[in-house]
Amino acid sequence: MNGTAVCDTTATSSCEMDLSGALQSEIQYLRNKVKELESQNAKLSALLSNCHCQQGNGASSTLESRGLAEEVGRLNLGCKEVNMRKTREINSGHCTTAMLDLPKRYVALKIMYFGQRFYGFASEAQMDPTVESEVFKALDKTRLIFGNKKELQYSRCGRTDKGVSSVGQVIALYLRSNLKQFKGNNGCCGENGESCGEIDYVRVLNKVLPVDIRVLGWSPVPIDFSARFSCLSRVYKYFFWRGNLDVMAMETASQKFVGEHDFRNFCKMDAANVHNYRRHIISFEMFPCNESFESDQLWVMKIRGSAFLWHQIRCMVAVLFLIGQGFESPNVIDLLLDIERMPRKPQYIMAPEIPLVLQCCEFEGVRFFCSSDAKQALHEHLVRECLSYKVQATIFHEALLSFSSTEYDNNAMKTRTRRKEASYVPLISRPTEPSYEERRTKLDARIQTRE
Repeated sequence: MNGTAVCDTTATSSCEMDLSGALQSEIQYLRNKVKELESQNAKLSALLSNCHCQQGNGASSTLESRGLAEEVGRLNLGCKEVNMRKTREINSGHCTTAMLDLPKRYVALKIMYFGQRFYGFASEAQMDPTVESEVFKALDKTRLIFGNKKELQYSRCGRTDKGVSSVGQVIALYLRSNLKQFKGNNGCCGENGESCGEIDYVRVLNKVLPVDIRVLGWSPVPIDFSARFSCLSRVYKYFFWRGNLDVMAMETASQKFVGEHDFRNFCKMDAANVHNYRRHIISFEMFPCNESFESDQLWVMKIRGSAFLWHQIRCMVAVLFLIGQGFESPNVIDLLLDIERMPRKPQYIMAPEIPLVLQCCEFEGVRFFCSSDAKQALHEHLVRECLSYKVQATIFHEALLSFSSTEYDNNAMKTRTRRKEASYVPLISRPTEPSYEERRTKLDARIQTRE
């Protein structure tokens, strides 16, 4: 534990010393030049003070002396400004030339975040904050990166949507390192990645990240690694309260998703960027969790796939909920997966985003390290956050109990349920969205018009 702390402190000091050393010769040269000019100015001033010339020549000499003095003053001021600017660059860590000379290595980071306050993961979103933007702020602040995303060879595994959380998101990029040589994919790290003298990336970043974002671990990876394309599979979990849902019917229907299918009726179509809507679902499981509230049980759907379309999970879950409520038959899944019979997606509302979690991204040969002291700090942080959420849940529970039973009109609730069932429109009878071909035709026409 102490070894890792010393490693990190040494890393920061080493960076500042390297930056300072890279600029020391230039600063020293400027200082010597200032002293030389000041010495020349002093000699000139002494000579001029002893000069007994005529009035005209004396005035001219005085003007020349003043001009020389002003020039030396300007040079002196300029050199001081250069010194101050170089010092600021060293302190702020923005001296790219010196940073390029520092050791670096290609690293994968595993990240968790609670997505409720973020507008998705990717910083390309039109709104702030995003998880990615907060991560890069922390990387800049800790002086672990230099250059743009292309220079860093940056990649991310998934682009989770607004409100979606993750406990296993993975990104990859070049980070500053304490080491000048590495030994393959495993570098020279010990069991916990702390005996190699490397920077404790987990501890350093978690010190400056917001409380709802944490780095869980890091791993050295080869330079041809891509967090997106090297991923073998992604696992999502969707949590829900069982209530009166027919989970047996939902389980039967969920197995129809397993395998390779065209999921264009179970996603938000992006005709401009996506042309192939076939995806492979490896497994789809449903099981209860060890959490309950009064007489209700928390359940989870666990979906493993090679890749997913935009909003695919939430669309699949939405249809399963309709089946669990008895509004649709499990056979509706077969119909929606048959794009010959159902070429257009019927209109329906997606499942809420908050219960959706990116559980993990699976790679071959990638092992994430977390030093023992960073792991302990992470554990303590998560315990505190968990207790905080439990306090909030208790407050809401007390508010619920404060209502008297007479404020709930069970008969009225039953009446509303019957009306909802009577007014329900089956999916196959609903208005449909434009097909992929129709969207592409419209998009192509728009492009041609602009040209």
